[in-house]
Amino acid sequence: MSFDMPTAPGGHAELVIDAAHLQRVVRDGICRAKVSLDIATADFKAMLVPDPLSKAAPSIVQVLGRLAMRGVEIRLLHAGVPSGPALKQLKQGVPEGLTIRRCPRVHTKCVIVDCAAMYIGSANLTGAGLGAKGDSKRNFEMGVWCESPVMIDAALESFNAIWEGRHCGDCGRREVCPVPLEEPEL
Repeated sequence: MSFDMPTAPGGHAELVIDAAHLQRVVRDGICRAKVSLDIATADFKAMLVPDPLSKAAPSIVQVLGRLAMRGVEIRLLHAGVPSGPALKQLKQGVPEGLTIRRCPRVHTKCVIVDCAAMYIGSANLTGAGLGAKGDSKRNFEMGVWCESPVMIDAALESFNAIWEGRHCGDCGRREVCPVPLEEPEL
């Protein structure tokens, strides 16, 4: 379920609820990226992305890999260790253009597509979060999909501050993050 909202500063906004995340955030957003994709998530799993036309269901890791191979620059920022299946797929090779970093303080859930549209909400990059699981196994999630340049610029500034390590010097979580902005050891 999703609802159009009054225009956000400079652009369209839409409330995205529960199962609507799969279509709006994954299929209409992530899968259609042409230039860039910036993703922040606390939890990163190898969720399956069902394709209603082909009946195939590649994992999000495979989807991101295909996008990167087509030239989409992808930055994935997450808090914890990716799930076992995600790590296994990543160990098969991370294509150039897909960069993954970890910061244990990341709790933001954000997807910015081509610097032109974004999702900010409660859903992690998981099947339960982004609606790829059945009704009885999916999380109750809510977020906003918007095309507001002002909001996207502000979100990118916040994302970039974390990505570039601007908070690392003052971080109070150094005991769990001995290497600032760890990239996964594959």
